[in-house]
Amino acid sequence: MTFATDRRYTRRDTVLLFLCLALSLVGLFSPAAWSNGVAATLRGTVLSPLVWLQARAEEGRTSRVRFRAVTAERDSAAYLAQFLPSLRAENERLRQLLRLSHRLTTSYVAAEVLHQPQATDSRTLLLGVGSRQGVAPFNPVVAPEGLIGVILSVSRTSSIAMSWAHPEFRVSAFTIGGNAFGVVAPSIEGRNNEGALEFRGVPYRDSVPLGTLVLSSGLGGVFPKGIPVGTVIGTVREEAGWERVYRLRPAANPGSAAHVLVLIGSRGGDLAAAFPSDSLLEAIRLDSIARARRVDSVAQAVKAATQAARAARAARRDSLARTSPILGGTPTQQPAVQPRDSSRTSPILGGTPTEQPAVQPGDSSR
Repeated sequence: MTFATDRRYTRRDTVLLFLCLALSLVGLFSPAAWSNGVAATLRGTVLSPLVWLQARAEEGRTSRVRFRAVTAERDSAAYLAQFLPSLRAENERLRQLLRLSHRLTTSYVAAEVLHQPQATDSRTLLLGVGSRQGVAPFNPVVAPEGLIGVILSVSRTSSIAMSWAHPEFRVSAFTIGGNAFGVVAPSIEGRNNEGALEFRGVPYRDSVPLGTLVLSSGLGGVFPKGIPVGTVIGTVREEAGWERVYRLRPAANPGSAAHVLVLIGSRGGDLAAAFPSDSLLEAIRLDSIARARRVDSVAQAVKAATQAARAARAARRDSLARTSPILGGTPTQQPAVQPRDSSRTSPILGGTPTEQPAVQPGDSSR
C-alpha cells in the first residue's frame, strides 16, 4: 500500500517536471510581446505580494542610505561649527598682526607659538623660528596688544622666549604721559589667581592715576621705546618718603598668543605709533582719570546746588500754601481795629459832645 502511494507521488512529480519544462520552453521561444504580457499578468496577480515586499525592501534600503548620508553631513557641519569661533578669532588676530607688521619701522620675523618647551614651565614659549631666520637672544617678542617677552635661547630652527611672567623678566618703562619712570617686573602675588605685573621704583612724589598706560622706555638697549606693557589697576604698596609700587594689568596675554612678531632690527626708534591707535586713545582717556574725577566733583557740586535750590523753592511754596487762604491755608491773625462810634459824641445825633478844656483868658504879660 505504501509502495503504491510512493509511486503515485513520483508520477505526480514527474508530470510537474515535464509541465514546467514545457512552460519554460514555451516562454523561451514564444514572441516577446506575448511573454511580456504573461509576465505582467503574473506580477499583477500571483506574484504581487512578492513585488510589494521587494518594493518596501528597496525603499527601506534607500532610506537607510539617505539617513546615513544626512547624519554624516549633520555631524560634519556640527564639527565644523565648533571650530568656527576659534577660526574667526584666529583670523582676527592674524589681521591685527598683519596691520601691526605694516606699521612697524624695524625689521621683524613672524613666528608661530608651538607649545611650552617643558611640561612644567608655563612661563616660556617655544617659537617656530630660529637662528636661520635671523633670531638672536634678547630679541623682543611682541603681539598686537603689546609686549610678550624676550628671546631666551635660540637653536637653528626654533627658539625659546621668556614671557613677562618669568621671575627674571624686567623691562624699563614709563607712563604714557611721561611723568613717572620705573621698572616693570612680575608680581610676587597674583590677584584672583591671575598673572600681573608690578611697576616698581616710582618716586613717592609721583602719583600715577588708575588706568594709565605704561610703555617700555627703551633704556637698557633690549626693548625699543613705546611698546605697551600694561595698565595701572591699583597700588601694591607704598614706602613712605621713598617709592610707590603699582599693579599692572598686562597688555598682552602669552597664554592666548598663537602668532607673534620677533623684532630683530634696530631698537633705537619709538614704536608707540605702531600699536593700535584706539588702545592709545583709550589709555590717554584713562590717563586723565584725575581730570575726570574733578569733572565729576564739579558735576556733583552742581547737582547738590540744584537740589538745594529745588528744596528752597519747595519750602517757599509750602510756606505760601500755609499762609495763603487762596491756596487753602490759614491767614495770619492781625489785631482788629475797632471803628469809633461818632454818634456818641455828636450833639446833632443826640450824643454827648466831648468836653474840651476851656481856654482861660489870661494876662498877656504872663
